[in-house]
Amino acid sequence: MKSANALTREKSIAQGTVSTEISRVGVGAIGVTSILIGCWAVVTLVSGMVSSGGPAGLVSSFMTAIGG
Repeated sequence: MKSANALTREKSIAQGTVSTEISRVGVGAIGVTSILIGCWAVVTLVSGMVSSGGPAGLVSSFMTAIGG
């Protein structure tokens, strides 16, 4: 039969492993979310350039929108 210290040590190791896995999942979820947001930003900028007639048209439209 295992001693109380050995059982406590095993429980502590198991809790540490679960905590590590939860942290890894959290970091992975944040990474995937940031990649999706970055892709959305690039697609939005390309769409704006296409609809305004190129980079110069995009800047011109942007200045018109800000200045009125």
